[in-house]
Amino acid sequence: MDKWIARLTELENKMIEWRRHMHRNPELSFQETATAAFVAETLHGFGGIEVRTGVGGNGVVGTIVGGKPGPTLALRADFDALPIHDEKDVPYKSTVSGVMHACGHDGHTAALLAVAQILSEDRENLAGTIVLLHQHAEESPPGGAKAMIEDGCLDGVDEVYGIHLASLQPYGQIGYKHGYLTASADLFDISIQGKGGHGASPHHTIDAIALGAQLITELQLLVSRRVDPMHPSVLTVGSFHAGSAHNVIADQAKMIGTVRTFQEEARDTIQQGITKLTEGLCHSFDATCKIEYTRGYPATFNHHKETDEVIRILKQNEIAELVELPAMMGGEDFSYYLQEKPGCFFMVGAAFEDRQNFPHHHPKFDFDERALMMSAKAFLAIVDGRLNAAPITPEAEIASV
Repeated sequence: MDKWIARLTELENKMIEWRRHMHRNPELSFQETATAAFVAETLHGFGGIEVRTGVGGNGVVGTIVGGKPGPTLALRADFDALPIHDEKDVPYKSTVSGVMHACGHDGHTAALLAVAQILSEDRENLAGTIVLLHQHAEESPPGGAKAMIEDGCLDGVDEVYGIHLASLQPYGQIGYKHGYLTASADLFDISIQGKGGHGASPHHTIDAIALGAQLITELQLLVSRRVDPMHPSVLTVGSFHAGSAHNVIADQAKMIGTVRTFQEEARDTIQQGITKLTEGLCHSFDATCKIEYTRGYPATFNHHKETDEVIRILKQNEIAELVELPAMMGGEDFSYYLQEKPGCFFMVGAAFEDRQNFPHHHPKFDFDERALMMSAKAFLAIVDGRLNAAPITPEAEIASV
């Protein structure tokens, strides 16, 4: 481990260079052809890595086979950007109008590339195999993880680990959470078709705006009165559109929104409730409706034994201050990997100490690049700790859930 850290120190400037190159040249989800080519070319340049491209779309998978037998660990980094205009005044500002890395994915990728170079150089001493999951399209459902899994990226993998830089978490911290870390993220689209008419004669109409407004209120009862209060849930209507004139009663109203849950029972209850409430309300007033409900990423569930191992390893190597996180209502498609294999997803603090910090998906998002070193150190420590540790038996893992 010490020689890996020494080599990582030598690569720190290279990591920053990789990160800034991607930050200047962002690509949206499912459009990351140049980024995928950059990642694949960089991995090829290290030597000793089997590189597979086009995995589930634009995904890139690198495999490092160690010189000694042992388990197979997968490490994941995503590399897509967001449709946000970069408002930072920095030398590495995005050169693509309306597109920027506003969530740290460029940092995830740079850190994993450094890990790949170090492990490839020392592969003869590795007691096992490392699978590098460079994933596309985390930001846009259906996402890249599911497609990459279907394309075999986890074949033969025993455990899977991932990181996420956190721009509002202090640098020097790593956050962990047993069990549910992020929520499922679903979407709904509702259209109400009524009957328009003159604003002075509401009795001759079926007012789509009135029905829509009533529905928004009724939908909140699903969370407060239908879902177990011990199962945190959020239903948000994010957009409502209807009408265009002062004195005209609208014949149509449209709304869209999101549902966030952890337990599948709550997820099912809310989905079914949206349909029943909407259809029932519209039927009562002789209106019609169209409902589209899209299930997004499932909740991210960190396996207890693997999370305990991450905590033990990071403490033993004094990588960072460890803090236990609350569950978050954001979505993350790393959840698909954890449905297939045991593992852990954790957060690496990346807040600046001397300037204002902005949240993820903000036009001025940025992070302290020292967090690249911490991310890579955490990955390397997990590789060292898990390849040299006793296997976690399926019986022990099942008992811990």
